[in-house]
Amino acid sequence: MTDRNQHRLVVRIFTRVVGALAALALPLASHAADRQKEVVSLCFEAQDVLPWRTEKGGGLNFELLKMVEQRLDIRFNYLSIPWKRCLAQLKSNAVDGAFAVSFKPDRRELGEYPGGEKIDIGKRMHVDRYVVLRKKGSPVEWDGKSFHHLDGPIGFQLGYSVGDVLRAQNLEVDEGSQRAVELARKLIAGRVAAAAVGGSDAGGLMRGPLKSELEQLPIPIIEKPYFLILSHAMVASRPELAERIWRAIEQSRNSAAYKKLERDGNASH
Repeated sequence: MTDRNQHRLVVRIFTRVVGALAALALPLASHAADRQKEVVSLCFEAQDVLPWRTEKGGGLNFELLKMVEQRLDIRFNYLSIPWKRCLAQLKSNAVDGAFAVSFKPDRRELGEYPGGEKIDIGKRMHVDRYVVLRKKGSPVEWDGKSFHHLDGPIGFQLGYSVGDVLRAQNLEVDEGSQRAVELARKLIAGRVAAAAVGGSDAGGLMRGPLKSELEQLPIPIIEKPYFLILSHAMVASRPELAERIWRAIEQSRNSAAYKKLERDGNASH
């Protein structure tokens, strides 16, 4: 082999080696860049609440937060746990935020809502409502202000804000159920006289295997916005990022892309 051919062979080998190393470095660089992104840890309730979210990270809440990640070039880390524990983690600053949380005055102890003292409804994640379910054939009625023919407690899920609305009417309540389906079975068994259930959960129950034994009353108990609330420590240490996140939620929720997802999601559920 001539010196010239040897030189060409060495150049080809060198070029291939460099190319291979570069190819290996690309995913490493990508992971490094991802690690350098600002990370925000969020907890959410470990159950499906369609169309808003699923335990496995699907649904409109996650689509909305994915848009926020892209807008701000940050990364959310998610923790799926029971709701009471999620709120406790928020209060202790073990996580940076929790979603989707309706407003209750005492929840200001847990974390910060967008807008501070005057809640900014425009920065909500979504709006949902609570409705009344009764056992099929039950005489229980709700006229939008008060219950009639109520013989026994009203059930609701553990830690849910609708409990305050019911207690304000001096009603007997039962807060012993973690999941909507557990509450529905308790209602069918006659252990509660009625059930106050989130609109999305109620929709799932009225399409599910228990639907023939349940009735949904037409007037909602209450309709309210749901927010991403951030921990006191997060807002104190990274106030600018907190404001950017809430602003990006509003912008993303109002975007044409999200509105299409919302239409499609609500239509399919």
